[in-house]
Amino acid sequence: MPASMFALAAVLTVAMMLAAVMGFAIQRGATCTVAAVDEILKQHRAYRLLAMVEASIWVLGGVLIGKALGLVNLMPAGYRPSSLTVLGAVLLGLGAAVNRACVFGAIARFGSGQWAYAATPLGFYLGCLAFPLLFPGLAPTPLSSEAPALRAPLGWAVLAALWMGWRVLRPLATAVRQRTAPAAACLGLRQWLSATRWTPHAATVVIGITFLLLLWLVGAWAYTEVLAELAQGMAMDLGARTLLFLALLAGAAYGGWTAGRFRHTRVTAGLSLRCLAGGLLMGLGSLLIPGGNDGLILLGMPLLWSYAWIAFLTMCLTIALYLQGFALLSRPAA
Repeated sequence: MPASMFALAAVLTVAMMLAAVMGFAIQRGATCTVAAVDEILKQHRAYRLLAMVEASIWVLGGVLIGKALGLVNLMPAGYRPSSLTVLGAVLLGLGAAVNRACVFGAIARFGSGQWAYAATPLGFYLGCLAFPLLFPGLAPTPLSSEAPALRAPLGWAVLAALWMGWRVLRPLATAVRQRTAPAAACLGLRQWLSATRWTPHAATVVIGITFLLLLWLVGAWAYTEVLAELAQGMAMDLGARTLLFLALLAGAAYGGWTAGRFRHTRVTAGLSLRCLAGGLLMGLGSLLIPGGNDGLILLGMPLLWSYAWIAFLTMCLTIALYLQGFALLSRPAA
């Protein structure tokens, strides 16, 4: 095998491992925007939502460091915020609420053996396929300017490196203060990896780090973007990107199995149609914004594009209104 082919195979292997770890973290942390909004409504706290924002901050820090080191060259274009951004975010939020899980949550549910959620990415693909028929001539306006995050001064990269180092080293410093033996620290790490459920914070940190490493290795990647590009007939490196998607699913399934939450759930027509409809709405919305909530959280928001922040907040508000309305309709009459 030529050296170049061997290097490409090695990079793809490492990238697939990272995608699998990301899927594992998504499943263990039950990472989902719908769950995050539901937590705010029912428990009056934003722990999950803040954890998602921290994942964006990790990616932002990595982008700044990567830019300073020359590891980040080509990044996705930004788009001008408009009424299409809001409409797309409403459809994205409505689809996630109907599906009862966003694109992250669908992966977590699939990893727990809820096979009907395989219809969610299929619906997403069909939504992208139907977009030209339902919204002929409509498309977000791309911006020619560089992402705001990439225009940040070098000092920001230094601050990002210090913050990321602090976030990693703080638990180690705590262990040292408590005089934790190395063997005990290793045992604690194994217990954390084998825990049936991670905190949303721990899960989103792992998601952010793995996405960041994937960004440095193979460039920007989100599984919803692969589906959108495939539907539009413009997917590049389709074979490698599909392998990353399969690795993501495998990591989620392994996470569910090792946590003891993997239960074969009977697939019903009603649940499958709901997941298909939810995925279809999310697919339509993602092309109007553009970007699914994974692309918004891990790409648009870290790059500090305003359209991504507007879309994500609008999506969360739509989910909240849907959940509140559904709760009112489900309440028994007096």
